[in-house]
This record gives sequence, structure tokens and C-alpha cells, in this order.
Amino acid sequence: MLASPWKIGMLVLPLLVVVPALAAGGGGGGGGSFPSESTPQYDPAAEYQKGVAALRAQNFKAAKTAFDHVLPFTPKDANTLYLAGLSRSGLGDWKGARKFYEKAIKFDASKIAAHRELGVALGKLGDKPAAEAELAALQARKTVCGDHCPDSAELKAAVDAISAALSASPQAFRVTPSSLLFANVSDGDARYLQAVSLINEGRYDAAIETLKASQQSFGPHPDILTYLGYANRKMKRFDVAESYYKAALEVDPHHRGATEYYGELMVERSQLADARKMLARLDRQCSFGCFEAEELRRWIAAGHSPHSS
Repeated sequence: MLASPWKIGMLVLPLLVVVPALAAGGGGGGGGSFPSESTPQYDPAAEYQKGVAALRAQNFKAAKTAFDHVLPFTPKDANTLYLAGLSRSGLGDWKGARKFYEKAIKFDASKIAAHRELGVALGKLGDKPAAEAELAALQARKTVCGDHCPDSAELKAAVDAISAALSASPQAFRVTPSSLLFANVSDGDARYLQAVSLINEGRYDAAIETLKASQQSFGPHPDILTYLGYANRKMKRFDVAESYYKAALEVDPHHRGATEYYGELMVERSQLADARKMLARLDRQCSFGCFEAEELRRWIAAGHSPHSS
């Protein structure tokens, strides 16, 4: 049974961004600590926000640094890969940008913005055949879409951008707040709550799309990743769900919602020994007990969802 919208918690980004360990001795290395102990730890959701702000300010170097801090946590997130590519385009690193746009498309082939910027990068690199292929594909989508579908304006802008790149127009690359299509924080919160309502109504496909829209505001926030896992799990996409739970726990190893739901997934897969390990993690976190631990305990005892009978 899904908890109330407040079970996992309100979408509040942690304030702490960088927590470098202090090396003994105060010098540049050789201070007595191991490299693993002195490596800065980053909050990927906060770094994502920092990268978005830097892109809007056209501070591409800062944006690149921020998104490079995010990607180790979500290396398959198409939106973050696309934004990492934008930061490199802004720096004139067209080869680097091309790599990130191609990765973004690999994980989300429908992302128009990634196809647009890939076509621009290819044009800048002088790879005319590949750029023309991207242009032709987008023109075909535009024809099917027509003038009144939701993607019409974005497809037209993409076709115009690649055409400009192929003609060596100086307008081929422009980063403006409007072209980034980022939702603001308030929009992200609203979409998150809308997604939770959709989940409670059993409208999982719609919830996934709404959560992804919220994710454009917040990046790899563990609450969003957890609910993406939950919605995919309810649709029996167990491997996809597992990838989201793992991503949530990579960002926040103590996230009780992700730990519980990952344990429930293990029960559904008849991996009871693994589920008990997740329960043990919750028991260590919840010294005086907590809902998540008790709910997972019921799942394990029943050997399936205790709410299905």
C-alpha cells in the first residue's frame, strides 16, 4: 500500500553542497589521510540546481563542473547528460558536447532538445552528413506532428537551429533561459504532488511522466527517484524500478522510503534473504521503530504484499 504524499517527505533540497574532509597537516597532500577520506562529497540535487543556475547565467565552466558532480550518481539520466552537453557547447567543446548528447539520446530517444543540440554540434564539427540526418529525422517528426501538436514549436525551433548550424550561421548556438525549458522550483513541487496523486489513483504512466517533469527542476532528488521506482514497480517493470531505487540510495543511503520499497521489490521477486537485509538497514536507522520498517516486516512475513489479499 502506498503511503500518504508526506511519507517520503516534502521536496526540500539539503543546504549542504560540499563537505570536504580535512586532511591532517594542512598541506596539499601527504597530510596523513587516505584519498577516499579527503574526497569532497557532493549533494547531486544541489549540484544540479547550481548547474541550472550557471547555465542560465551562461557561466558554462561552472555549469560543467556542477553537472560533472551530478553524473556519477545518475549516469543514465538523459536530462543531466543533455545539460552536461549544453555546458560543453557553451565552452566551444563540440566533441565533448556531441558525446553527451549522444548518450542522452541513447537513454531517451524522444528528447527533442538533445537531437537539436546534437545536430548543432555535428554541424559545428563539420560532420555534414550526420547533421543532415538529425535534421531529416526532426523534419519527419515535425511533419507527423503538424502545426498544433504539443511538440510543434519545439520541433520547429530544432529544425531551425540545425539548419543554422549547417549554414554556419552565428545564431546556431544560443543559450537563453527560454531555450532551456527548465521548470522553476514551484512548478517542480506542484508536479511532484500531482504525481503522488496520480500514483494513488493507479495512473502510473501519467505519474512517471509528471515525475520526470518535476525532475527537470530538481535533478536526482531521492524522493523523485523513489517514486519513479515505485510507479515502474507497480507496472511490473522490476529492473527499471530497481535502477531507480539504487539511484535514490546512491544519493541518500539512509533514505527510508527507498530502502523499504526496494525491500518490497525483493519480496515480489522472492528474494527474501535480500529483503531481510534491507529490513536490517531500516532497523538500524529506526532506533525506536518506524513505519517503513514495520511495513517491510509485514511484507516479508507474508512473502508478498500483505495488502493484496
